[in-house]
Amino acid sequence: MPHLHRLAGLLLICAVIVGVFAPSPGGRTKSVRQVAVRRPASTQTPRLPSTAPAAALAVKANELGEVPVLMYHRILAKPLASLDRTPTELRDELTRLAGEGYVPVTAAEFVSARMDLPAGKHPVVLTFDDGSDTHFALDAQGNPKPDTAVGVIMAVAAGNPGFRAVATFFVNHDPFTMGDRTGEGVRWLVHHGFEVANHTTHHLDLAGMTKGQVQKEIGTDQKMIIDLGGAPPITFAFPFGAFSHLSWADHGKAEGVTWDFAGMFLAGWKPADSPYFKGFDPLEIPRIRSEGKIKEDDCRLFCSVAWLDWLAKNPEKRYTSDGDPRVISYPAAKAEFLAGRFKNLGRAY
Repeated sequence: MPHLHRLAGLLLICAVIVGVFAPSPGGRTKSVRQVAVRRPASTQTPRLPSTAPAAALAVKANELGEVPVLMYHRILAKPLASLDRTPTELRDELTRLAGEGYVPVTAAEFVSARMDLPAGKHPVVLTFDDGSDTHFALDAQGNPKPDTAVGVIMAVAAGNPGFRAVATFFVNHDPFTMGDRTGEGVRWLVHHGFEVANHTTHHLDLAGMTKGQVQKEIGTDQKMIIDLGGAPPITFAFPFGAFSHLSWADHGKAEGVTWDFAGMFLAGWKPADSPYFKGFDPLEIPRIRSEGKIKEDDCRLFCSVAWLDWLAKNPEKRYTSDGDPRVISYPAAKAEFLAGRFKNLGRAY
C-alpha cells in the first residue's frame, strides 16, 4: 500500500510539471514516447472509409478523446484500507457511468483499438487488481455471487440496457482463491466476455529484479492463466503500478510460454489517451483510482469521482464514438493529433 501512495504522490508532481489540463484532443499534453498500437493479428484488417460524416457531427464524435481506465482493488462491505470499495460504492459508480453514456470495454479491446460502440457512447475500462475473492466467486449453482465485482457489474448491466457486463482482472497466483474451482471460474469469465490478464505471479516490485527474474514472474503467471483455460493475456498491469523502465518486460519467453503485450497499465491518476491519438503509449497506460473526493493522495482532484466530474463538464475532451467501426471520426481542429498509422481511416468534420 505505501508503494502505491508514494507513486501517486510522484505522479501528481509530474502532472503539475507537464500540465495535465493543457489543451489537446484529450485535454492534456502528448506523451513523449510514440509507441504504435500493436494489434492482434485478427484485428489487422483496415477499416473501410465512410462517406457519411454527418452522423459523426450529430453526436459530436471525438474518437481522439480521453478514455477513463478505472482501477479497483478489493470490494468489501467493510473496507479495511483506503483502496477498498464497498459493493454499494461500486454499484453507484457503475450506475453513474451507465447514466452518462459510458460502455465498458476490456483492456484488450482498448489497446487493440477494437471499441465498437453505438454512436454517442463513451468507452470506459474497468480493471480489478490482484485476483481477490471479492472480485469473483461462484455459488453452488455456478452463478456469480451478488456482492462480488462480477455480480455487481452484471446487476448494473441488467438494469441498464447497452451497458456491457465486461471487465479486466489482473491476477496473481491462485486467482480469486477458488481452490479446485479455479479453472471453472476462469473459463466462466472468459466465456462471458471478461478478460483475465497478467499481474505477475507474486506481485513483487520489478524495479530491483534481474531480467530473468522479471520474465519468470511474468511467464509463470502467463502459463497459469493459459493452463486454467484463459486466453493468452495481451495486457499487463505493473505490481504497485510502478513502471520500471524495463524495455524487455513487454515481450519475452519463460516457463515454456511467450508473450508480447499490446498494453501495459500503471496506477496513474488521469484518463488514458485514445489508441488513435498520436501520443498514445501502449506501454505506459495510466489508470484512475476508484475513489471519492478525499484529501488522501490528493484524490480530491485525481480520483474517479473528480475525473468523471471533469469529463462531464468538458465533454469535448472525452472519447465519443461515431457508431461506425470502419472509420475514426473527430472534429477538424483535432486532425493533427491522429496517429500516422491511422491516417487513411480518419474522417474529420
